[in-house]
Amino acid sequence: MSSLTARELPTELPPHAGRAAAGIAIVLVAQLMIVLDATVVNVALPRIDEDLTFGPAGLSWVLNAYTLAFGGLLLLGGRLGDVFGRLRAFQAGLAIFTVASALGGFAQTPGQLVATRALQGVGAALAAPSVLALLTTSAPDEAARNRAFALFGAVSSGGASIGLILGGLLTDVGSWRWTLFINVPLGLVVLLLVGRFVDETPRRSGRFDLVGAASATIGAVSLVWALIGAPEHGWGSVRTVGGFVLGAALLLLLARTEARHPHPMVQPHLVRSRRRVGALVAMALIIGANLSMFFLVVQYIQLVLGFGPLATGIAFLPFTLGIFGMSRITPWLIARVGPRAMLLAATSGLVVAYAWLSGAGTDGTYLGTVLGPTLIAGLATGLAFMPITATVLAGVEHEHAGSASGLLQTTQQLGSAVGVAVIVSVYAAGAEPGQFVPGLQPALLTSAGFAALALLVAATVLRSPRAEVEALAAEQEPELVAEAA
Repeated sequence: MSSLTARELPTELPPHAGRAAAGIAIVLVAQLMIVLDATVVNVALPRIDEDLTFGPAGLSWVLNAYTLAFGGLLLLGGRLGDVFGRLRAFQAGLAIFTVASALGGFAQTPGQLVATRALQGVGAALAAPSVLALLTTSAPDEAARNRAFALFGAVSSGGASIGLILGGLLTDVGSWRWTLFINVPLGLVVLLLVGRFVDETPRRSGRFDLVGAASATIGAVSLVWALIGAPEHGWGSVRTVGGFVLGAALLLLLARTEARHPHPMVQPHLVRSRRRVGALVAMALIIGANLSMFFLVVQYIQLVLGFGPLATGIAFLPFTLGIFGMSRITPWLIARVGPRAMLLAATSGLVVAYAWLSGAGTDGTYLGTVLGPTLIAGLATGLAFMPITATVLAGVEHEHAGSASGLLQTTQQLGSAVGVAVIVSVYAAGAEPGQFVPGLQPALLTSAGFAALALLVAATVLRSPRAEVEALAAEQEPELVAEAA
């Protein structure tokens, strides 16, 4: 029998606990939608290409249109939530996301689909920054808040796996269009209920850095557009050179604007730290390599190995489960070996994985060609996230932690878009009409090159006293680490 007396047992729940739990569940459904959208379309890419005829380079815009809009406007979305209220920003973003999903499902041309994917990214950029703030304000006490953050972490890490399997299932039994239509009923339910169960956050006064948001987004789009089109139009063509020049000019404008604006999207002092910038560069390279692998290997599994969309989603489970499993032990590891050693091991593993994958050919098999390297890549990626997050947040004042987290999230999105653009450009340069494998080896070796650059950054730029980083990492609040993950 328990030694607790009746007096020691809780006799009632906190006030409005049922309403709070419902609000948390509703917000987490929206978070799942946003996370799913990063992967649910991936396994449908071959069917989308077959239906709308994108071509080897153009198909990458199905992914990049979303990530560029999401990453380029993410910090502005967070600022809009601060000023107008998190609930309003969340509702506006989710409404845009839902409408764009419906329009994307009806797309009849490549241009229509790319435009709606970009609009989805705009909606996600408005909604995503508000999710953690709404979870915090919805929880009735600290215990409930911690449970909400744990669920947020589970949804964020497990959403990628769910998206791959769900996207494969929907494409197999229906059409690739259902990978977009699935967001519509979920979005409508959340929009109908969220106002009843979630309270608005206080507004704050302030101005918006619209020039910074526009220059970041258009500059990134210009660079990606130039990279993807370079194999077809030539590296010295007016189109390619003009795209690079415009992109560079806009990014310089962004730097100038952020240094002078009273309410910048990025606090300038955050990018004056050599170690923090190094960690952001490493994250961009790792995410760019991983998303490029997804883009190419999904097509290899279906077009060369003959898997269906659902089987392809299941085939990627070792990668996502590797990330999830490794994330369970990284808090223990970082206190014992330090973030730099973890990142060195992680990036070395990624080099091995992508070099191994580059041997994929027409005579490859799933067990011999794909399983081993994707599992290694998943474990290595899971090993890298915690030390990078701790390094980016280390030494950041509490009032600027949200900005630092947003900077890391933006780096992830833009890094994935630029990475895919570079790898697709390399692939297209060696592609042969009607065949998928030609061009695959140099493209995956480029992914290995990205990982090697991240290894070089970890070995040189991230040198620092281990004890200092460990202490700073240990001080990070759980919700800040979750927000940056």
